[in-house]
Amino acid sequence: MELTQHTPDLSAYLAADEAIDHEHPVVRETAARLAEGVADSYAYARSAYEFVRDTIPHSQDSQDPRVTWRASDVLRQRTGICHAKAHALAALLRAEDIPAALCYQRLTWDDGGGHVLHGLVAVRFNGAWHRQDPRGNKPGVDAQFSLGGERLAFVPDPKSTEMDYPVLYAEPNPGVLAALKAAPDRSALAATLPTHL
Repeated sequence: MELTQHTPDLSAYLAADEAIDHEHPVVRETAARLAEGVADSYAYARSAYEFVRDTIPHSQDSQDPRVTWRASDVLRQRTGICHAKAHALAALLRAEDIPAALCYQRLTWDDGGGHVLHGLVAVRFNGAWHRQDPRGNKPGVDAQFSLGGERLAFVPDPKSTEMDYPVLYAEPNPGVLAALKAAPDRSALAATLPTHL
């Protein structure tokens, strides 16, 4: 699949916004801690990815009812769904001047009832974009940081009308962000998240 930038200007994928608030002290402090002792930007990107994947539980997996959406809140509260974790990883990457984009998959709910958008991150190295999934591993899910072939949490099944969206966005999808901001808890969020772009 060929990934395409929604915004041609690469600087947009380094910008801060209300969700990817990489200028916030919590994000800056976390980025500085992760950058200590790493050899280069690639090692930093892997470290940031593994930090978000492994130390911030996916709220559905942990049954945490809280809804986070701003990167700094995800890092502070240590919880979030895939979209929130993607915002956190994008913020940590951008804090160290590594271009990061948000991207999406359309997947079937775990119970098979309908579809939901799944949030990912793409990181830019050596003139190319590489998708990464920081949602968190669990039995049956083994996502890994990789520039040499995708190691995502899920592979869409076209027979179930699942799909990868090839467009890379500098900002969160407005429907996803609105649902995250409005949800009083995770169970309410499940009913309002968009099912497609």
